[in-house]
Amino acid sequence: MKKNELHRVNKRITATKLRLVGKNIKNGIYSLKDALNIAFNTGLDLVEINPKTDPPICRILEYKKYLYEQKKKQKQLKYKQEKIITKEIRLSPQICEHDTFFKIKHAEKFLKTKKKVKFTIFFKGRSIIHKKKGEILLLECANYLENFGKIEQMPIMEGKKMFIILTPKK
Repeated sequence: MKKNELHRVNKRITATKLRLVGKNIKNGIYSLKDALNIAFNTGLDLVEINPKTDPPICRILEYKKYLYEQKKKQKQLKYKQEKIITKEIRLSPQICEHDTFFKIKHAEKFLKTKKKVKFTIFFKGRSIIHKKKGEILLLECANYLENFGKIEQMPIMEGKKMFIILTPKK
């Protein structure tokens, strides 16, 4: 079977004995030749659904329509998935207390709407020597928001920035 093929169809099926299932067909074990004849007489395709079983499971159906329905199901599953959005809030190590609370209020709104929050502190120039101060600031922000979210990732230093990630509580 080629990489881009999902199923073996009609003459590409290699097994000699098949388990045939489907609508308007007597379910059972058939030879490949008999199954192909039944498919040809109904004007449909013989499709190998599960090649790993012994004997392989095949179904008689309209293959193009089957692929279309499979794509449609995949799209529906994709739309039903919960998308998690991360909002980034930037701080500096010299930020004043009022500005910190202002940004914490924004983070609180994001966590209430089920969004992750990433607090980031940028260290510019000589402020890099105050790493401990930045870590304390991040942990204080997480402490204020403990009723709305929990810490997913503790403060981490990456280059000249330090960040912490909070996820909403369920």
